[in-house]
This record gives sequence, structure tokens and C-alpha cells, in this order.
Amino acid sequence: MRTTVTIDDNLLVLAKQRASERGKTLGDLVEDALHYYLAMPKPGGKAAPPLPVFQGGGGFLPGIDPTSNVSMLDAADADDPHVNG
Repeated sequence: MRTTVTIDDNLLVLAKQRASERGKTLGDLVEDALHYYLAMPKPGGKAAPPLPVFQGGGGFLPGIDPTSNVSMLDAADADDPHVNG
């Protein structure tokens, strides 16, 4: 379908250059841009669902010394059957 649109002169020059760089016609570039734009979510659409926030306690298990690499590595390997196996 043919139609007439008004485009800023500077924008038109840039669009023609980009189309040429990609081996496309100006019409192809405009059509691709419209497909891309129309595929974007509508402003004011549904908000993203809230992310869950961990509300529990924290800290190290009894017997783990956070200042000791050996203690930390032992704790990390405690349930690995290949290490303790």
C-alpha cells in the first residue's frame, strides 16, 4: 500500500543512509521499524509482578567460623558424598 507521511528532513537522511547500509529500501526500513515499535508493550500496561523478598533470619550455622577458610570449606563440603565419601 502506498501512503504519504511527513518526516523530519534530518531523520529522513539518516533513515535513507541506514537503509542503504543494510541493502534495504526506505520502505522496508520504515516497515521493520513499525513492526518493532508495535511489538513493544503498551505504556501503562500491566506492571511486573512483585519480586518475593526473603523475610527469614540468617546467619551461619552453629560451628561454622566465618573467619576461617577451612571452616567455610568444610561446611560447604559437608553434604557432598564425593568429598566425604
